[in-house]
Formats: sequence, C-alpha cells, structure tokens
Amino acid sequence: MKLIDLHCDTLWKLMDMDKDGDLMENQCSVSIPFMKKAGTKAQFFACFTCLKDFEHAGGYEGCYRRVQDMIAYLNRQVQTYPEQIGIARSFQDMQEKESQGKISAFLTVEEGGVLNGEMRRLYELYEKGVRLVTLLWNYENCIGHPNSRDGSIMSRGLTPFGIDVVRRMDELGMIVDVSHASDGTFFDILKYSRKPVVASHSNCRTLCNHPRNLTDEMIRSLAETGGVAGLNFYGAFLGTGKREDADAAYEDSRIDGMTAHILHMIRVGGSDFPAIGTDFDGFDGGKTLEIPDASRMERLWDALERAGVSQGQLDKLWGDNAKRVIREVL
Repeated sequence: MKLIDLHCDTLWKLMDMDKDGDLMENQCSVSIPFMKKAGTKAQFFACFTCLKDFEHAGGYEGCYRRVQDMIAYLNRQVQTYPEQIGIARSFQDMQEKESQGKISAFLTVEEGGVLNGEMRRLYELYEKGVRLVTLLWNYENCIGHPNSRDGSIMSRGLTPFGIDVVRRMDELGMIVDVSHASDGTFFDILKYSRKPVVASHSNCRTLCNHPRNLTDEMIRSLAETGGVAGLNFYGAFLGTGKREDADAAYEDSRIDGMTAHILHMIRVGGSDFPAIGTDFDGFDGGKTLEIPDASRMERLWDALERAGVSQGQLDKLWGDNAKRVIREVL
C-alpha cells in the first residue's frame, strides 16, 4: 500500500491555527510518523489562505505573502528531517525519494486568487516548487467563480485571465485543480486544458447534494480526460441524500460514507478515476471522525475490501491513479 494523498491543510493548521509543533510531532492529522505508518509515498501540502483573514492585511496581496511564508516553512521542515521527507518537483523526484525511503512532499496553493491578476506570480510559484494550484476557493477571484448554492454563480466560468492561467499551467507542468470551482468554471477548465486535471478533494453530488461535490456528468467528463478526484473525508461532503442543508446535517466523518462515494466514483468514472484527497486538518470532524489521522488509513482499505473492491482497484485508488496524473503532467 503506497498512499498518495492529494490534499491536506496541515501547513495552515500548524502555522495559523495551532501555532505549535512541526511535521514530526504535532496535534494534527498528518505528521511524519503518521505518514510512515500509512505507507505514504507522497503528500500534497496546501498553502491555503482565506481572503477574509486578510481583509485588513492587504487582501490577496497579504494572502500571497502568507503563501510565501508557508513555502518557506515546508522547506525548513524538510531540511530539519532530510532522511524522512523531501520536496518533490516532478514524477522522477517522487520515484527517487521512494527508492531512498523518503516521503515526497508536493507543494500546492489553495486559492488561485493569490495571483491577483499577475501571471508572473504563477512563474514565481513554479520556481519555488509549487506543482498544483486549486484555482478557486469559496470566493470569486481573478481566475473564475466558486462553488455556490446560487445558480447564477455556479453557471459562470473562467475569466480571460483564468483561461490564460490554465494554458500556462499546462505549459509549465503544473496540475490544475478544479475543487471549489463552480460548475461553469469546471467545464471551462476541461475545455481549455490539454492535460489531465484533478479534483483534489471532492466527492459525489448524487450522494450528497453539496455544490462542492461533482455531478455524475462532471465525474464522467473528468474521467474521460484522464483526470481523477480525491475522496474528501469531510462529513458535510459525505452525507448521503439530497438535502440542501448538508453542512448542518452531516457533521460526522464516517467510513461507510467514504465507501459509498468510492463505489459511486468507480461505477460512474471507472476504476482509473478515484484517488485520495483527505482534506486532513482542513475541517472539523464533528461528533465522529472515524479516520482521525493518516495513521488509521487502513480502516478505509479494510472497509473497501469488505465492500468488494478488488486489490487492483484499491491499488489504483490508493496511489496509482494519482501517480499516473503526476507522471503525465509533472
């Protein structure tokens, strides 16, 4: 079992929430010991910033500065624990680190608004090692429109600058992430990208009618272009049914919900579609968090086996599908 997790918010939790600990010892769901126990091959670490937190600190300019701080922090961490973990910038980097017994840490940015209309920033982020950008978060930005319960917002797509960003990311070799995007932005991204794209931490809207999740049409379209979706462990995106108050109704993060979403992803998108994108350290687990950290990942594996998911399908879900995208894009 070689796990690739496409999304966690551990940097944000360490730096902005806990303000204590490091990758070796912390109160987070992701740490070096936990990743070792999970058999982690690669962990994607998001540099996440929330615009509202920087309303009086420069807006997206302040967000961009914070992203720089997060990049520097992760670099210091891998320098502190060089035998355990290292920054990966390519597929080859990841393979080499695995052969050395190291975990690969991929840098990502969650909230493309930090570009603030300046393409040079995309190049700066690439030079600093960022290899995936979640283009939207929950606010409209210079790139496009976010997920929303407002249909007029959900139908809107990429801006002209956003189209250029997608094309430049393809050219550079950066993974485009559609999680948090509006439906219109999602389909625009697939229209303009020539590489496989990912929904790093998104589930199935048929099972949980939340705008952050993917419709069956979106799943099929993403799968047909070679993309993948990472299963998100947040209870609000797992709850079954089609109620509109999903955030309030589904606080618990349960393995049976995770299993249902994986089975649906396989049915609609095929075995090459699902991946893992836990969203660890990016959400409140509610009353129940059945997989509280990376060290307990085998619980999901065992549940999926009991549900009839084959060994080959599990290997694809656990890492091979994400590995394929990394190889094709990076």
